Order: sequence, then structure tokens, then C-alpha cells
Amino acid sequence: MTLSDQAFREEFKPIQIPASYVLSDTLENRAIFALASLGEANGDEVFEKVREFEPGIKEVTIKFIKQYLFTLYEKGLLKGNKVGSSIRYNLSKITDPNEGYVDPDLLSPGLD
Repeated sequence: MTLSDQAFREEFKPIQIPASYVLSDTLENRAIFALASLGEANGDEVFEKVREFEPGIKEVTIKFIKQYLFTLYEKGLLKGNKVGSSIRYNLSKITDPNEGYVDPDLLSPGLD
């Protein structure tokens, strides 16, 4: 299947993390917000985080969340590590500052 440029851009657009958890938002955005707040989690843990924000959510929603996260993972839009029979997803956010320094006197000429 060949996608047009516009369809490709829509299909593989970068994930945008919502600024807050909003009940009227899509389940996809709520799941991404939950994953972002956890840092790294499998599908069950993301569902439990969504349940913290939304205690009345139905159990069948876990299947949708798991499938959505796996689809993003397969597209390369979400990072993950296989642990046993599940995948621990993460958004590849840099949370620790770089350490060390650069000595400008050791740089090659033209790079300063």
C-alpha cells in the first residue's frame, strides 16, 4: 500500500502530549498523558493510571489502550522495551541533564 505524502504525514505525525488530563479528550490523548505521567509503563499500568484519573472507566477500555500503544510502537512513534511477554513503552523524553563540559581549546578549527 502506497500512501500519498499528505496521508503519510497524517499517519506518522509525531505524538503530542496533552498539557493536562481532560475527560472530554480522546481516549488516545488520555492514554498518552497517562504514559507521559508514568514515564515508562506497560499497557496494564497505563490503564491503571487512566483509572486513577477516571475511576468509572470500563474494563474493556484496556484492550483499546493496549492496541493503541502497540500500534504506535510498531509505527516507530513510541519507544519500548520487551520485558517478558509485554512491552514497556516510553516517550523517549530526556529527563537527566547532560553531564560534563566541552573544552573549547580542544575543538577542531572552525567548530567554535
